[in-house]
Amino acid sequence: MFVLTLPWAPGPVAPRPSDRPVVMAAELRVRGLRHVPGFLRQSLAVRAQARRAPGSLGVTLRAAPLRRTFWVLSAWSDREALTAFVRSETHRRAMTGLRPAMEHSAFASWEAESPDAPGWAEADRRLADAA
Repeated sequence: MFVLTLPWAPGPVAPRPSDRPVVMAAELRVRGLRHVPGFLRQSLAVRAQARRAPGSLGVTLRAAPLRRTFWVLSAWSDREALTAFVRSETHRRAMTGLRPAMEHSAFASWEAESPDAPGWAEADRRLADAA
């Protein structure tokens, strides 16, 4: 299986050693291969906004285009910053525009044990538990 992973891209906020960031993971699958290019385009736009969003500690994406599946992993200074990003115009526009193309989505969020960048292994486990 071909999987493309974009490296962790830090946001504008640097975590402090005492911080316990809020982490959000998502698994998103589109209905058909014809939806993959548009979804990828929108994902990159949302990723760019997430990197600039207030309270963002960073974001990474994984894509398995032939499986029509994408994953997002991001960390935020607190739950309010994550909520503000989800409600932002760019994110809402992407969600609304892509809704007809979506086949499956799963989400997990948790408070991290440390300010280090979250890893895919924990995100995969939490997403499997959420399914």
